[in-house]
Amino acid sequence: MSQSQPTVVKCPTCKTDVVWGEQSPYRPFCCKRCQLIDLGEWADEEKSIAGAPDMSDADGWSEDNY
Repeated sequence: MSQSQPTVVKCPTCKTDVVWGEQSPYRPFCCKRCQLIDLGEWADEEKSIAGAPDMSDADGWSEDNY
């Protein structure tokens, strides 16, 4: 039985090749540093996931009205 080639992905931060497996504990990142850089970008709201705008206040509804 032959083993298949491991999956290799690019680190989202520095674009280094990363083997997707237990030997890469920070996958998809190449290292803890790149993982923390990415986390910081999310925390600073430099990254976001596109979606519908928050319309919770658009209709004038308020808990104070009830």
